[in-house]
Amino acid sequence: MDDQNDEGFVEDGGGFDAEDWTRLKPFVGAVATLDDVQARRAVFALAETDDPRPIVMDLPQPVIWWEEDGEQAAVAVQAESHLGPDGEEMEILGLILPDGEGAVALMEDVDLVDDTDPTWRDLVTRAIDPSAADD
Repeated sequence: MDDQNDEGFVEDGGGFDAEDWTRLKPFVGAVATLDDVQARRAVFALAETDDPRPIVMDLPQPVIWWEEDGEQAAVAVQAESHLGPDGEEMEILGLILPDGEGAVALMEDVDLVDDTDPTWRDLVTRAIDPSAADD
């Protein structure tokens, strides 16, 4: 058995449904490095930013991510604050999507919800089973 899986967020394909998302392992208490991403402990690692800091928040955290293609259910497992080249603060989240894929989003592009939110639950269901959208 691969020991990395015991530390990382990917164990059984990495996806989740509306009932088992809490098993996703968050990356907290530190700023992620490339090694953390390669070991699948973190979703992202940023270089060439200033004053990187972890954001203190309860993780994992269900979110609705507003992206180009519309809204998408996800679970935030990583949260960091970085100063960009212009000195502007960026709050960045590492997300896990229902299919197990990772994504990176700005905090301003997500709504924090709880797992009882009907929109989040519906988005999770439709992501896992696209035929559920026909209901």
